[in-house]
Amino acid sequence: LIPSVPDEGGLPMDVCITPTSLQMKSPGGCTELWLPAGIRLVPSSCRGLRHVAGDGLHLRLQARAEFCTKLISVFNQSSQAQECCTFYCQSCGEIIMRNRKLLRVLPLPHENWGALVDEWCCHPNPFANKPLHPQENDCFTGDCFFLVNLRRDLQQPRPEVAPVETRCLSSENHLKMKPKANTKVICKRCKVMLGETVSSETTKFYMTEIIIQPSERNFPIIPRSQFVQSVIAQCLVELSSARSTFRFTLQGHDGKAYILLWLLNSDTLVIEALESSTNIKKFPLLEDLLKADSSSAWNAVKVLYQPCIKGRNAELASSWESDVSVHCLTLPSATCLELLLILSRSNATLPPSLRCMNSFQVRHGSF
Repeated sequence: LIPSVPDEGGLPMDVCITPTSLQMKSPGGCTELWLPAGIRLVPSSCRGLRHVAGDGLHLRLQARAEFCTKLISVFNQSSQAQECCTFYCQSCGEIIMRNRKLLRVLPLPHENWGALVDEWCCHPNPFANKPLHPQENDCFTGDCFFLVNLRRDLQQPRPEVAPVETRCLSSENHLKMKPKANTKVICKRCKVMLGETVSSETTKFYMTEIIIQPSERNFPIIPRSQFVQSVIAQCLVELSSARSTFRFTLQGHDGKAYILLWLLNSDTLVIEALESSTNIKKFPLLEDLLKADSSSAWNAVKVLYQPCIKGRNAELASSWESDVSVHCLTLPSATCLELLLILSRSNATLPPSLRCMNSFQVRHGSF
């Protein structure tokens, strides 16, 4: 815990800790931080109390959360099978597909599933070298995208379509496919890239660009930065749990690496506390996500990251690319740059002593 307190020039400070608040008294004033409902501190667990120049007051405390922090699957931001759903552009709210009934929502297979079938089944693989395409009422989910079958009678985004050779046997194959420039699916209203055409009937929508809601609900207005970091954080947590992989390369749809991510913790709880004092300071970590009249707590992931734009960290990126334990995620190039800005902004709000670790930069992302 690093409360933001004014530099008192070496003057003494009294710190009082209760289960629901933290109070700091000095000759210059009194600052009291109130914790959100459901979060309680353990005063007897206080360790490492010290003042660090440029950072503020450092102390380590045990905190207890009295509410469920279970991760919700990324697809739960969208729909459940058997429901009529509407696909929206997350950036502007434009309707992409209206009243689509999803009878089957299925995850795409991972790894070399074709080789496993050949090794463990006594009959030939009937799906060898064949692409996996969803039927009319199907939705296939990959690591960070949806595959859907577009019917002609539905309102569609304005794509630039060209024939694409498809050899998509798994979600990884989809991710590694390098699309041509004229396979982009573009939002009619805001011109944001939403996905790519995989075949004449199948379209891949990126999870960072689309919101899928039951048709009876209205379009939810979510700040863009909050939505992007939430989707990416959930993808990292789900992949690390399913595959025991903790290093990720984020590349654009152009095939270029933009960010190297190393997941450290997925069970972090970030607390933004209300402050009552004559010296009111804000914790800026997630200030754009907070309501002005309430305190909040968020599930978060702690990641290390390195940017790869303009030739930076090229050697490290090449090393990660050849490492089988590193997983690659593909997003629109513009979204990769958005995420890099979010990471940089968050890193800049951390105390100087906590911004770097072993040449990597540190970031906390909410979900």
